[in-house]
Amino acid sequence: MEGWGILQQAADLARRGEPFALATVVWRQGPSSSQQGSRAIITADGELHGWIGGACAEPVVMREAQEVIASGSARLLLLGRPDQFGYAGEEAESPAGMTFVPISCHSEGALEVFIEPMLPVPHLVVIGTSPMASTLAELARALGWQVDLTAGRDFTAGDATERSLVVVATQGHDDEAVLERAVAARPAYLGLVSSKRRGADVLGYLAERGADPDQLANVRVPAGLDLGRTTHQEIAVAILAELVQVHAGTAQTRAAAQTRPAAQARPADQATDPVCGMTVEIGRASRHTDYQGMTYYFCGAGCQQAFENDPAAYVKRETRC
Repeated sequence: MEGWGILQQAADLARRGEPFALATVVWRQGPSSSQQGSRAIITADGELHGWIGGACAEPVVMREAQEVIASGSARLLLLGRPDQFGYAGEEAESPAGMTFVPISCHSEGALEVFIEPMLPVPHLVVIGTSPMASTLAELARALGWQVDLTAGRDFTAGDATERSLVVVATQGHDDEAVLERAVAARPAYLGLVSSKRRGADVLGYLAERGADPDQLANVRVPAGLDLGRTTHQEIAVAILAELVQVHAGTAQTRAAAQTRPAAQARPADQATDPVCGMTVEIGRASRHTDYQGMTYYFCGAGCQQAFENDPAAYVKRETRC
């Protein structure tokens, strides 16, 4: 997969609301197998689509891409020797926003790979036909959100997913039936535009009908920040403010859950080559060397030989596995 195929795959993932990273080779020095402009997609679960480099580059790019997805921050990855990027010495530090990974095995090539996160935009479902509902939908679209504005009679549980933000603004027109269908969708956020008293009556009715009590407890009534008596435009702003707050909190929670120290995040069947920094699979056929009670794994014979010639030079980097 390359060229337009990569972009089409990215569009498909975005439509499905799946996070991924887009990696692009912005510079190369031969004989690297990548070409300038080569692209690849890396999904959150570690699938790669496209071409970004050979056996040394690909595992490193995949590892860094998953960290980019978790953090939501792009980075420029420098793969090669320090002197190939204008840095002197083994311990050279790259500027903020860049990650330097020394790769010295198999070839003298070098790469600069820009990895950017592609995170799904919020999906807002506004149910209702009032001026407030229309204003809320318009404001959310201005933020670049995916927005569906639908009448209560047309809404079904299939119109929302677990990542959707749903606002029921039917304002007395069959609130109970619409909210019951919205609860069944189990969205990330569900708010009802009503007074507290009216909302309590609606929730009580649904509880008597056997609706999931945990889901009912998550319904925001009234939806939005409490501004007292305001215009419908201000109510829309108050609701959108709460939605932005909820979305930001959800993103931070997800990032915190996914972002762990590299030693903890790495699967038990993988290790880091202490010479070149690439990720290698651990198996019976893996090249490895025992040194001072530790086992070190290597991508190939070149890195293993370099380590065995001077193990102390690589152990001090604290890249032991």
